[in-house]
Amino acid sequence: MIDLAVANREETFERMAAPLAERGIECHHVPVRERTVALEDPPWSRTDYDVGFVYPGRLMEGGVADALLEVPWLNGLEAVVTSRNKGGVLARLERGGISVPDSVYVSNPVDDAELARVFERFEPPVVVKPNSTTRGVGVAKAHDLDSFLGICEYLSLVHDYRATGDKSFLVQEYVPDASDYRVMVLQGEIVGAVERRLPEVAREQGRWKHNVHRGAEATGVEIPEAWREIALAVAETLEIPFLGVDLLVDAGGRVLVNETNARPTIDAATKYEPGFYDRLAEAISGCLEER
Repeated sequence: MIDLAVANREETFERMAAPLAERGIECHHVPVRERTVALEDPPWSRTDYDVGFVYPGRLMEGGVADALLEVPWLNGLEAVVTSRNKGGVLARLERGGISVPDSVYVSNPVDDAELARVFERFEPPVVVKPNSTTRGVGVAKAHDLDSFLGICEYLSLVHDYRATGDKSFLVQEYVPDASDYRVMVLQGEIVGAVERRLPEVAREQGRWKHNVHRGAEATGVEIPEAWREIALAVAETLEIPFLGVDLLVDAGGRVLVNETNARPTIDAATKYEPGFYDRLAEAISGCLEER
């Protein structure tokens, strides 16, 4: 039996525990955030676990857990840091010939004149997106220059705080009426895909973010082979073993890679292709063999 340390939120831990136990992997929930840890007397021993699932999302807490656990991770620090940097991901993918939304990277402080020139590059509205947040936090849409500058001012206020690590954000084209998909890639294979849609009532209210954590519904779907090839190319370019790839498909059929997630939530088994947990167990066992 392989002992797997899982630092993810409980929803992912609870979904994966039973299927992996059937395949010889015992999951242990090892939360590293919103708690206290005595470094001389930590709650975990170096011999408690064999492998880590994915590196914790809060990198400072993750560094402590990594030092105390001393395990190989399915997705390690480098994978999480790479994926978290939205601008860096888009730059790598675009250089690799993969279509992404038209984007401008902004590192604060930047004056209003420069921001106005950025806004003029686009056909309004534009999307303003913090470079390293998750779950749609802080993402806003601006229909005119005044609104855009106002959003940027709020970001500047946040970035003035000395402890703020990432002082950058993205300005992107808004893709109207786009369908939103999350494609899961595990070690060079597609293992599932979902379409994420807001309920009709939410869309009528003007909501537009398709994050599941903001009320969107995820439905398992079969995607065209061409889209599968795009997702595989993204994972290969970024060199991340277990990756969620977010695709936007506009009304004209244009497919854009919007974001990636190296700490994807494990969803209901019905949303994955047959054999998903077999492949996941093999990937985890492979980490142990490389130890």
